[in-house]
Amino acid sequence: MQTIVPVHAARVAGARRTQGAALMVALVFMLLLACMALGAMRTALLQEKMVGAVRNQQLASMGAESALRAAEFHLWSASARGQPVLCGQQGLGGCYGYMAGQPNATVRAFATATGWFAAGATTYGNVDMTALGDPSARLAENPVFLVEDLGVETPPGLGPAHESGSTGASAGPRSTDKHLYRITARSTGGNINSVRTVQTTFAAKSN
Repeated sequence: MQTIVPVHAARVAGARRTQGAALMVALVFMLLLACMALGAMRTALLQEKMVGAVRNQQLASMGAESALRAAEFHLWSASARGQPVLCGQQGLGGCYGYMAGQPNATVRAFATATGWFAAGATTYGNVDMTALGDPSARLAENPVFLVEDLGVETPPGLGPAHESGSTGASAGPRSTDKHLYRITARSTGGNINSVRTVQTTFAAKSN
């Protein structure tokens, strides 16, 4: 016996199949949009972390440079006042003498440490950089510096330079008695994980 399906019922069944297919397509598009949104969020978060890391490195660089200039000014001002700027004397604290072939353990650790290291160093104390008014400019730790006395710039009797005036000889080659100092400064950025180390050499009159 042949079953005759009414035309109206056939149309309803076809419409339902069409609606089901449209729903599947809509779900697929929603899944694709969700994947694209998730990818965009991940990219935005990654860029934000990268920008934060660059900013922390810039803050660490500026902090280390500030400590470096503070140490240079410390050496220069002590020399200008006529104070001794030899290691171990009152005019220059936090200084270590340099001996070729015999590296100082504290100096070596300070210069080569990968993380934050401040043992044996002098704190840059002109401004407390951990309590600045602008939170975005604060450092996790105050910058520190360490000074090494590398010895006289020009050995006695070498070169044309000589002291003149009431404090020095007026003729013949003489040493100006300047010492070379190696300054190493370290600073963090906004967090303790960002550390920058800078180093320079500075000459100052020793006595």
